[in-house]
Amino acid sequence: MNYSLKAELDNCYSFADSLDNDGYGARQKAGLKTREMLQFDVLQFLAYLSSSNQAELTLEIKFIREYLNQHFTTDRFRTFKYERTTGDFASTPPRSLTYFVQGDLARMKVNPNAVYRSRDYVRTFKLMGQEFIACNNLTDEGEIAKLTGYCLMLDKYLKSMNLYAIDPSPLLDKYNALPKNTPTANQTGSTTVTAKPEPVKDVDTLLEELDSMTGLESVKKDITNLVNLLKIKKLREENGMKQPSVSLHLVFSGNPGTGKTTVARLLANIYKGLGVLSRGQLVEVDRGGLVVGYIGQTAIKTSEVIESALGGILFIDEAYTLTAGKGENDFGQEAVDTLLKAMEDHRDDFIVIVAGYPDLMEQFLSSNPGLRSRFNKFITFEDYTGDELMSIFESMCSKQEYKLDDAARDYAQNYWADKAANHDETFANAREVRNFMESAISRQATRIVSMDKIDVDTLATLTAADLME
Repeated sequence: MNYSLKAELDNCYSFADSLDNDGYGARQKAGLKTREMLQFDVLQFLAYLSSSNQAELTLEIKFIREYLNQHFTTDRFRTFKYERTTGDFASTPPRSLTYFVQGDLARMKVNPNAVYRSRDYVRTFKLMGQEFIACNNLTDEGEIAKLTGYCLMLDKYLKSMNLYAIDPSPLLDKYNALPKNTPTANQTGSTTVTAKPEPVKDVDTLLEELDSMTGLESVKKDITNLVNLLKIKKLREENGMKQPSVSLHLVFSGNPGTGKTTVARLLANIYKGLGVLSRGQLVEVDRGGLVVGYIGQTAIKTSEVIESALGGILFIDEAYTLTAGKGENDFGQEAVDTLLKAMEDHRDDFIVIVAGYPDLMEQFLSSNPGLRSRFNKFITFEDYTGDELMSIFESMCSKQEYKLDDAARDYAQNYWADKAANHDETFANAREVRNFMESAISRQATRIVSMDKIDVDTLATLTAADLME
């Protein structure tokens, strides 16, 4: 038994008791203790994750007996699973969680800085699910996908109740503020190193930062699923069990401005927090940072970039340009060959993410059998919707202490809806929003600079005219 996990569960039981004592729990409304309701909800959750294999089921029933003091035969547990986890189970928050949320909301009115016990609840479910899946002799990716989907549903529920994050996106703001044009000592050209990454080890907090990003729902699910798989792999390793094979090299496919570099930077810190990488730095590079137009020089330059990325992630943007040239004097293939060798030589502490337009990335991987065999995990970054672009724009306004008047908000809403529905392949998503914002600020400055009286409200307000080109 993992006694720290048992302590997490006991803490939730204790808070459940306090909810009943304070009049916010289930006892007054449902006729049973919130503690009992919580235990039953955990039991249903584990049944939802459980395997259909007889040998695995025996181990899972033992887990339930140890942590929940519930005794089942295999036939009775199968019946329980069938009866309790079908229909809309996976899309409905547990009833006990709704009482935790009610308690948190009531406590917030008295103390806005109170600790959110509903977040402890969700964390306990995540840890319990990971331990439960890890107790098997085999790791089923279907179980991990169920765990990911269910926990993301819990996170979404907390977010809808404004209980998900106390301080929105502090880590992402920090990452985005890191220097983005710092060449390494032996390089010139298009190489960027994220210098001295913070030794962040709280992986759950990093995942919360990922989830705080606008849109990218499929990306969040893929990354969370991968993290769950790595956590379960680590738990199995600690218990001397067989390890699932996990490829950590990734393909990020998507159009510009969809958050690929930001997610890669965040993922480097997540991998460090999981102990997968020793340093957790991100080295960003494109063709210009790897390829030199002289025989033998490309391998040297590529090796220098790889050396700077060991212990972290090498992020190659527009990677397809390495194999696009077929001329005699093109040395992109030399960079690819050097990269493939390094991926094999340093496979325990070196991860490569290649990124670019979806169709061109497919051509890139098809150009070399070695690439196809090493990059078998794709994460697709979809273009932002009109509502998401509007949300990004409003977030930029808020961070720079600007506000929109009613006419400006209506104009921007229609503008981004049209942009999302009618754009060509050059559309750069969030980068377009940033350029739009900068132009609006410039037009506002031109509009108000000659005013006789400029107050704080005038300085802060963007009008529809400021947004119009």
